[in-house]
Amino acid sequence: MKVNIYSKEGKKTSAKVDMDNRVFKIDPNEHCIYLAVKSELAAKRQGTSSSKTRSEVRGGGRKPYKQKGTGNARVGSTRNPARVHGGSAFGPKPRKYELKLNKKVKTLARKSALSMKVIADSFKVLNDFSMDSVKTKDLHNILRKLDVNDKKILIIANNIDNNFLLSSRNLKNVNLVNVDSFSTYDIINSSYLLFDKNSVDCLNKKLMK
Repeated sequence: MKVNIYSKEGKKTSAKVDMDNRVFKIDPNEHCIYLAVKSELAAKRQGTSSSKTRSEVRGGGRKPYKQKGTGNARVGSTRNPARVHGGSAFGPKPRKYELKLNKKVKTLARKSALSMKVIADSFKVLNDFSMDSVKTKDLHNILRKLDVNDKKILIIANNIDNNFLLSSRNLKNVNLVNVDSFSTYDIINSSYLLFDKNSVDCLNKKLMK
């Protein structure tokens, strides 16, 4: 599939880039996307929440009153979970939330997410993302000329230009990622994709392995 390459002035150039149909135009597998996003979001969780059990809270070592003869229910400690200041019965403890996902499922999820955007025509390919200076206003003008300044944008670049990176940091709806490290969630969490030509060539090779 040949697609037009745009300049930063928002105009189509005479050049075209080949987007492999086996990467950018497959029948999307929504379940693989769900599994990949679930795994990626789970991996971001710290898993450091911790509560004290009845053996860890302070006090409660002495039996509050004798076992029999008081008319009260028997109690072995004032720190059991049923009492005020008692330990937690089933509270959180440090754990890992990572979910294992097969490499083929991850690849299929990424191709499916890309294909959903391409099929919906929610993408553009640019020559490159280089900028002469660090100016958020200049980048905003580029997005305006491309008619995408009102969208939530994911920019996938092969080599991230430092000026472009610094200019994009203050735009809340712009997420700049490297072609080697973006996730399925990054794609799903955006409404529009911007590629540079080199990143398209890279994805054609990388996702066909």
